[in-house]
Amino acid sequence: MAARDDPKPTPMMAQYLALREEAGDALLFYRMGDFFELFFEDARRAAAILDIALTTRGEHGGQAIPMCGVPVHSAESYLARLIKAGCRVAIAEQVETPDEAKARAKREGTPSSKALVGRAIVRLVTAGTLTEEALLEPRRANVLVALAELRGTVGIAAVDVSTGAMVLEECAAEALGAALARISPSEVVVPEDWEHGLDEAIHRPRSTFASDAGADRLKALHGVATLDAFGAFTRAMLAAAGGLVSYLDHVGRGTLPLLLPPVLRESGGTMAMDAATRGSLEILESAQGGRAGSLIGAVDRCVTGAGSRLLAEDLSAPLLDAAAIEARLALVQFWRDRPIERAQLRDILRAIPDLGRALGRVVAGRGSPRDLGQLRDGLSEATRLHHWLSAAPDRPALLDQVVARLTGHGALTDWLARALVPSPPTERSGGGYIADGYDAALDELRATSGDARRAIAAMEARYREETGVASLKIRHNGVLGYFIEVPARHADALMAPDSGFTHRQTMAGAVRFNSLKLHEEAARIAEAGGHALAAEEAHFEELVAAVVEAREAIAATAAALARLDVGAGNAERAAEGDWCRPEVLDEPCLAISAGRHPVVEAALAKSGERFVANDCTLAADNRLWLIGGPNMGGKSTFLRQNALIVLLAQAGCFVPASAARIGLVDRLFSRVGAADNLARGRSTFMVEMVETAAILAQATGRSFVILDEVGRGTSTYDGLALAWAVAEAVHSQIACRCLFATHYHELARLAETCEALSLHHVRAREWQGDLVLLHELADGPADRSYGLAVARLAGVPAPVVARARTVLAKLEAQREATGGIAAGLGDLPLFAALAAEPASASPEQKLAEALRNADLDALTPREALDLLYDWKRALP
Repeated sequence: MAARDDPKPTPMMAQYLALREEAGDALLFYRMGDFFELFFEDARRAAAILDIALTTRGEHGGQAIPMCGVPVHSAESYLARLIKAGCRVAIAEQVETPDEAKARAKREGTPSSKALVGRAIVRLVTAGTLTEEALLEPRRANVLVALAELRGTVGIAAVDVSTGAMVLEECAAEALGAALARISPSEVVVPEDWEHGLDEAIHRPRSTFASDAGADRLKALHGVATLDAFGAFTRAMLAAAGGLVSYLDHVGRGTLPLLLPPVLRESGGTMAMDAATRGSLEILESAQGGRAGSLIGAVDRCVTGAGSRLLAEDLSAPLLDAAAIEARLALVQFWRDRPIERAQLRDILRAIPDLGRALGRVVAGRGSPRDLGQLRDGLSEATRLHHWLSAAPDRPALLDQVVARLTGHGALTDWLARALVPSPPTERSGGGYIADGYDAALDELRATSGDARRAIAAMEARYREETGVASLKIRHNGVLGYFIEVPARHADALMAPDSGFTHRQTMAGAVRFNSLKLHEEAARIAEAGGHALAAEEAHFEELVAAVVEAREAIAATAAALARLDVGAGNAERAAEGDWCRPEVLDEPCLAISAGRHPVVEAALAKSGERFVANDCTLAADNRLWLIGGPNMGGKSTFLRQNALIVLLAQAGCFVPASAARIGLVDRLFSRVGAADNLARGRSTFMVEMVETAAILAQATGRSFVILDEVGRGTSTYDGLALAWAVAEAVHSQIACRCLFATHYHELARLAETCEALSLHHVRAREWQGDLVLLHELADGPADRSYGLAVARLAGVPAPVVARARTVLAKLEAQREATGGIAAGLGDLPLFAALAAEPASASPEQKLAEALRNADLDALTPREALDLLYDWKRALP
């Protein structure tokens, strides 16, 4: 910035520029009194994002300085908008008082009149390090991730700073995209020499990603000599953890947030899904963005933010352990069978504050008296739940584990109950949050302050009587303190030398005075009030220290409450939609009776329409369903609903069906629909092929694959050939469970050579010239294509549809004459491409083959002439 090169900046500007240099690429919030000010380019960027006025302040380098500002008391709302816009913000606070600045100036030999209050960057506000309630979405986790690569393996350290939950894992470099899609981080931190993409990642010095230093920092944080009790962490994981803690230390300027002991996530413990599959199934976010229209939007009935966050985690990482899945399902069944108790539980949970995030703010040093009050109230309710649920009969094992973590906070909650007022304020600067009777000395200070205020009220009455000015008032503000104010027309009586009043300030319609007695009473109030505030602050710090000491036990209780909420919420959803408990097996089967799509069914219900349920039965000898039928007939919905039912079951939820037997799925793949990725230079067809290639390379015999219209993005011949080869590979090479929707009727011939493939179609009928889509799945191939009827239904002009019907008739006649575009495909041996290449044909043989393959009726005169020239050039 050119302005920074000015040779003679003012002291304030010199201080600002030094801090601005330190802030790097972050916007600088520079504290000036009751405002955070921004200057130069920061001001221009912020004003545009926040839609606030851009002004100027003085000059620097011969130019006016652009400037804008936001009030300190409402800064959080502005910070939220800046963070959402992708900005990072450095907070520069005043770190000394004006009196301290003057004393420092005196020691340095500088005139006290020129003393500049010291300022320092106390925190960097970034997307992944937020803890403030106003900046976070209650129902969405806010995850920060650090990555480190060691010998081809990527270590991943992830933490939700708002709750302190930390997870360490690792994966192969090529699997990083799928891992990040599952975690969905708000911010990613990588070493400065990172080579695996992630354009928006924050780059940090490589030295901060050392595995030994990472292990040492974790040991120091949790006061242990070894990390063995937490898990067998690899060097890649510890390197990532080191980078994560170093970054948090950097943005917090030496103050770390709540960090709970790290949890090891074993590879292979959850169902694998790549980013394309997650986007296609719209698990946590719809294609339009947001929860509306997503799976979690249709499933979530949790009454707490913590419960919704845990449900999102469950849906993002479905389990592969049948016993763990059954434990979750048993908890849902317990509450499903007890509607009255379930309603009581949900009412209690609804009133419990978000303990995890309140704890995070307190440990991070950003807590308020209200946060302590929330911990008191929440832990007290958790204890009450413990007593209630401990007496419940027939408890499932998971409920026993949850109930055990709801207690153990009696001493802390008693302390908080005695120390705090019933409804503590959000700010502690004004005091008033320590309860009467907790500290006798504090009570005495408050009484002194109260007596002084009563004395001032009496003084006001006496002054009115003595001066005869009935409108005389004793007021207070932050600049003058206590003062006497009278209307200007009565000021002369108080101006007399012997009046006992001292003139302080003249206003437009009033004059302000002081008196010796008022000054003495004000001093008493200030002294008593200051001591009272100091006493309350000391008690606050004691309470915070007690909470920090118990942080792991409090976090465990918060997690237990969230699991209770998820179990009860899933039971509520199951009862509401008549969902069934799935049977999860360790065999390659999928038997779903009357399955429905949860999102589509909910959308239809709003308009009073009924969803048409369908069955799906896949087994070892019938593992690939080839599904035809018209567009809009429900093929894509059928594919997705079965994938979502599998996902829900392995996440431990009931499913929208009348019955479901589901063999464990290790990897779920969805190639349904595609769109251009212009930013990466990929067409729709390229995106489709990339996703299909990933399936063919990664799917196993235990996977579940849904494929929709493979090959539609290219020519008919190429598309059919690709669809044919992909279906063969899925059937005979991968041998996994698969639903394959297609418009290529010719693929029906695969049933002749693929013994585990069966043909199905979605039903449709034409009635009195109109197309009726039945949305029902039936056995056998589709009897015909309804493309023209769908086009008419979509509003394509009648002349165009009529012309298309004429062209179609000609094409079908030609297909009948030639055997169709799939003639001869049925004679191909499977995977013939793997056989040895035949001997090279002679030029004459090649020309004869080309002549046989030429479609002479379809050639234009120019194309026929070009073909003759080509053949002549090919002759020896």
